Amino acid sequence: MKQIKGPGIFLAQFASDEAPFNDLNSICEWASSIGFKGIQMPSWDKRLFNLELAAESDDYCQEVTGTLASHGLELTELSTHLQGQLVASHPAYDTMFDGFADESVRNNPAARTEWAINQMHLAAKASGRFGLKSHASFSGALLWQTFYPWPQRPAGLVEAGFKELAKRWKPILNSFDEAGCDVCYELHPGEDLHDGITFEMFLKEVDNHPRANILYDPSHFILQQLDYLAFIDIYHERIKAFHVKDAEFRPSGKMGVYGGYQPWINRPGRFRSLGDGQIDFKGIFSKMTANDFDGWAVMEWECCMKHPEDGAREGAKFISDHLIRPTDKAFDDFAGSGADDELNRSILGLK
Repeated sequence: MKQIKGPGIFLAQFASDEAPFNDLNSICEWASSIGFKGIQMPSWDKRLFNLELAAESDDYCQEVTGTLASHGLELTELSTHLQGQLVASHPAYDTMFDGFADESVRNNPAARTEWAINQMHLAAKASGRFGLKSHASFSGALLWQTFYPWPQRPAGLVEAGFKELAKRWKPILNSFDEAGCDVCYELHPGEDLHDGITFEMFLKEVDNHPRANILYDPSHFILQQLDYLAFIDIYHERIKAFHVKDAEFRPSGKMGVYGGYQPWINRPGRFRSLGDGQIDFKGIFSKMTANDFDGWAVMEWECCMKHPEDGAREGAKFISDHLIRPTDKAFDDFAGSGADDELNRSILGLK
């Protein structure tokens, strides 16, 4: 068995215009001081990182890794969640998703899509320069507004949507293949890839591309009421990245999975700081370790109650406490009788 690395932290929810969260050096100093060992980098946040420069300059990449190393940190993955969302976006969401893009392509959906696809190719180049093996992203969505089959979906609509999604992602996946890096889609409501079945539908359309893989985040599964432990058993060969994020689901006589348009604090399904929700992380870390996952356990903090700095401090310890050092021997070795072919044949009643 292999050992999971950690704890890591996804910086997206922590970056701000206030110190120590407004530049890479100071945010790394903070993360290290509370126990983190790895950084998952939001590639769109210019306060921390320049994706265009990283795609073209080894010197810049060495500067970034040097800054992290000076605080005892490693780069776990780059993230293109915002850009990946815009690789495929239905017009119904144009206004709400426009803020994810560079100002130069806002209010221009075609240019925005082209920009997003180019960003993904840049991320592949940058990942290659850093020597990263995994990359975190979203798939985007052409079909999400039809997730509930009313009005009735026309025959062939879903198939057409996945074919187009695959058409856009295949060249990107090829770029990541050239860089030696997996694209790990975070399966998430709002994305066309949001559960195991939709991932399988996409995988079929990209011809089982070896770089099309999964970022496992159980919080999105408990909110869908999906068996997040069985998911590991089924898809462990494609799980190449891991967000450690807690959540809870407490339905009532008034609300269920859809949440009644309520704010997060009032929804039956809501994200919580690590240890405050319902997710069985002992079970998850056990299954991930048993299946030889040796990537990073990265905390993604999203909680509608707790202060983020408290969540981060507690989260680093939570992950550290759940990491399993694999055994190098069987617990019952003391009772073993050694290897002896003649003895084995005798026990089996064979001459």
